[in-house]
Amino acid sequence: QVQLVESGGGLVQAGGSLRLSCAASGRTFSTYVMAWFRQAPGKEREFVAGISRSGASAYYADSVQGRFTISRDNAKNTVYLQMNSLKPEDTAVYYCAADRGPIDQHSLKYDYWGQGTQVTVSS
Repeated sequence: QVQLVESGGGLVQAGGSLRLSCAASGRTFSTYVMAWFRQAPGKEREFVAGISRSGASAYYADSVQGRFTISRDNAKNTVYLQMNSLKPEDTAVYYCAADRGPIDQHSLKYDYWGQGTQVTVSS
């Protein structure tokens, strides 16, 4: 089992940047694929980015491709989401998720979730 705690959210102007972090408990972090999802008010939770166990492979939603970068540090049990060129439509609660299966864009495939961190982008 793994516990996840996100941090780094906040209020930023359009065009700005934020870096989210997700710290995981336990000694088996490197056995999990990690992903970031987001959920805006009144909308379904959507996949943002995912990263393989080693960090060698990453996948992105079309809406964030080229602006967001997911990375992980297995020595620190942490996954990051660097968000650049933020837009008002990026406003949402961002969640990190972990699973021992393959990277998947469907939230139901993930067994472990953090509590979320709010990102608000003003125009």
